[in-house]
Amino acid sequence: MQKQVDILVVGGGINGVGIARDAAGRGLSVMLCEKDDLAAHTSSASTKLIHGGLRYLEYYEFSLVRKALQEREVLLRAAPHIISPLRFVMPHVAHLRPAWMIRLGLFLYDNLSTRSILFGSRSINFKSHVSGAPLQDIFTKGFVYSDAWVDDARLVVLNALDAKELGATIRTRSKVIAAQPDGKNWRVTIENSRQESTSVIARCIVNASGPWVSSFLANQIQPSIAKAHHAIRLVQGSHIVTKKLFDHPYAYIFQNPDHRIIFAIPYMDKYTLIGTTDREYTEDPDRVQISAEEITYLCDSINSYFKQTISPTDVVWSYSGVRPLVGEEDKNNPSAVTRDYHLELDGQSDGPALLSVFGGKITTFRRLAEEAVDLLCPILNNDKTAWTAKVPLPGGDFPHADFDTFLNDFQRQHPWLMADLAIRYAHQYGERAVNLLKGVKRMSDLGEELSPGLFEQEVCYLVNHEWALQADDILWRRTKLGLAATPQSVLRLTEWLQQLAHNREALYA
Repeated sequence: MQKQVDILVVGGGINGVGIARDAAGRGLSVMLCEKDDLAAHTSSASTKLIHGGLRYLEYYEFSLVRKALQEREVLLRAAPHIISPLRFVMPHVAHLRPAWMIRLGLFLYDNLSTRSILFGSRSINFKSHVSGAPLQDIFTKGFVYSDAWVDDARLVVLNALDAKELGATIRTRSKVIAAQPDGKNWRVTIENSRQESTSVIARCIVNASGPWVSSFLANQIQPSIAKAHHAIRLVQGSHIVTKKLFDHPYAYIFQNPDHRIIFAIPYMDKYTLIGTTDREYTEDPDRVQISAEEITYLCDSINSYFKQTISPTDVVWSYSGVRPLVGEEDKNNPSAVTRDYHLELDGQSDGPALLSVFGGKITTFRRLAEEAVDLLCPILNNDKTAWTAKVPLPGGDFPHADFDTFLNDFQRQHPWLMADLAIRYAHQYGERAVNLLKGVKRMSDLGEELSPGLFEQEVCYLVNHEWALQADDILWRRTKLGLAATPQSVLRLTEWLQQLAHNREALYA
C-alpha cells in the first residue's frame, strides 16, 4: 500500500528536523527525506554557537537579535548536555569601533531579551584578567559578554530522534526526484542510495533544503516553479582548527579592519576553533571547500591579536559550508546579508500546499519550525498549538537544566568508565547515555576500540538509533572523534561498518 503522510519534509538540516519534530508533536503524520546524512552540509559547518548575533546590531537587525536572544535561553534549557554557556572577550580597538559604540551594543544585547541563565556584559582590564595573557601587549582593555556553545550536528540528530519517537519517519540518503500535484495532494518519487524508487502521497511539502531551496523548486517540483518570491544568496563560511592557542575557558571575538569579526573558541579541550569567513559562492554546494585564501585570512586575523602566531601549516582540520541567505541586503557585502528567514507558502486553495524555507540561522531554528507548522496546521485541519518551547530534547531532561549534577551522578554510577569517556558520553547523549551503556559493566564490555576513543558499543548504538551508516557520519557528525582518528583507524571503522551491513543483509535475505 502506498504510504500517505500529512507533511513531507525535504532536507535533514536543522530547519528540516525542527519542523518534522514540531509537526509530529502536534499529531501530524510526517516523513523527512535527506539526500545525504543528517546535518551533512550547512548544519554541521557552523561556528557552533547559539547566539543573538552581536554584530547584527550594526545592521539594525533588532528584531532578529531579540528573537535569537530569546531562543538562546529556551535552547539552553532544552539541551543542557550539548548547549552550554560561553563567555566571549572582545579586545577594544579604538580605530575600528569606539568604546561608546561597543558599550551601547552590549547594553542592547543584555537587555533586548530577559536573561535568567547567562551573565551580563562588563569591561575588563587585560593586565588583571586571565584572557589578557595570550593577547599582544597593545591590547590593554576590552569587554566580556555571554552567549552559548552548541554541538551543531548533534542538535540536528536530537531533533530527528524526537521527531521519530513522536511518530515521524526519517529517511536519510533518500532523494526526492520529483513531486507532482495530484488533486489536493503531492505524488512524490523518492530514490534511495541503491537507486530504488518509492512513491509517497503527501498533503503538504516543506522545502527545507537549505542551499538547494531554489533548485528544488526549479527541478523537483513539476511543473516547476520558475521564480520564488525570495532570492537566495549562497555565502561560503569556512573555519580552521589548530592546537589550542590559550589555556582558559573564555572565547574571543576579534574585530578586523574590513569590519568583519572572527571568533577564536576553545574546542574539544585540546584545540582552538577559528572562523568564519564570508564570501559569495556560486558553485555546487555539494563541493564546497575551504580555499588557501580563506585559511590565510583566518591566520592573519588571529596573528593581529595573539602573541603566538599561526600559519596554514598549523591547521589540523578545516571545514566549509554554504549558508543560504535571503538576498535582500547590500549586494557588495555578504556580511550584511540578513540571517533572518522567510517562509513562502503556495497552493492553499486550489492545490496541495508547498512551504519553502528561505534563510535562517541555527539559533532560531525552533522558532522557524514553530511558525512553519503554524502556517500548515489550518490547511491540514489541525488545531494543536505550539509545544516545543518548554520540552527538552532527548537526553536533556535534567532538573533545573543542571548538567554538572547530572555528570557527577553519571560518573558515580559508572566508576569503571574512564573519566574522559564518561564526560564525553554525558555531553553527547545526556540521560540517553544509560541506553548506550545498557548491559555494560566494565570497560572490556565496550568491545574493540575501532578508532581512538570510539568503541564497538557506541558504534552499534549510533547505527541502530541515530542513522549512522558511514565512518564520516560517526567521526565528524555524531561525535567529533575525527580529530583523533588515524588513516588506519578510519579504515578499520569503515571495514567494521561494511561487515555489519553485510551481516544484516544476510540476516534478512
